[in-house]
Parts: sequence; C-alpha cells; structure tokens
Amino acid sequence: MLTLLLAIGKLRPAYRFACDDYLRRIRRYGRIEERELREAGRRTTAALHRRDESSRLTEALPPEAQPVVLDRMGKSWTSEELARQLDRWRTAARPIALVIGGAEGLESDFPGRSAIRWSLGPLTLPHELARVVVLEQWYRAWTILRGEPYHKGSA
Repeated sequence: MLTLLLAIGKLRPAYRFACDDYLRRIRRYGRIEERELREAGRRTTAALHRRDESSRLTEALPPEAQPVVLDRMGKSWTSEELARQLDRWRTAARPIALVIGGAEGLESDFPGRSAIRWSLGPLTLPHELARVVVLEQWYRAWTILRGEPYHKGSA
C-alpha cells in the first residue's frame, strides 16, 4: 500500500528530524512518500492563501488516491480506530494521500471530491507539529495492526 503525505511548507530542522524518524519506521510496513509544496506568498490574504495552497495540493493529488485531509472539523479517531481504518484502506489496495494544509488551512470544499476528514482533536497545533503527530499516529497504527509492543493503549 502506498501512502503519500502531501504538506504545505518545509519543516524546520527539529520537526524534520522527527518526521524523518517516523518515515523511516513506517517504511518497514509499506511505501510512504512525502511531498512538500511551496507555501503561498506572504503578501496575500488568508483567503488567497487557502485558494493558492489548495490548488497546489489538488494538482499534486494522484487521481487514484483516497484523500485523507487533516481538518479540525473532521472525525477524531483513537489510535485503535485509526489502525482499523488503516486496515480497511490496506485491504482496499488504494493509495492513501494524507493532506496537511498550511497555516491558513484549506478551502472548505478541498479537494472537491470525496475526502475523508481527520481531526487530531480540538487543540490548535502548528502545521509542522501536526505533521509529526500524523506520522507518529500512522506508525502507531501499523504497530497496532502487527501486534507490536510500541502501543501501550487499552486494546
């Protein structure tokens, strides 16, 4: 199964280090690729930021991929629920595109087709930290599916 992580912006070194560690771990279970897309210009409005960055992400999104968009209004999953969802996606054998917008978020109708909306909870997180959390949870979900001891949760 291919997982594609599409994200706006480059990471600062500490976040890059953490993401690279989780990317390396995840690669033991399946293919994962990360694509960083350029942020919108600084002299535009928030609405123009969202439109520009949503457009870039739409262009980078493979047509066969199931988009999973990070959205504070999306569905929150426990780690065990995410693992079950990952197992369903793996069984469907369709690439998954984890999409993380920039600091201003994304257009409300992004990507304009059926996307799953995933919320990391009600907290406001910097998008760089959100990327680390997404990768850590993706790795955790794989270890839950494999019955490995990384996850110390209730299931």
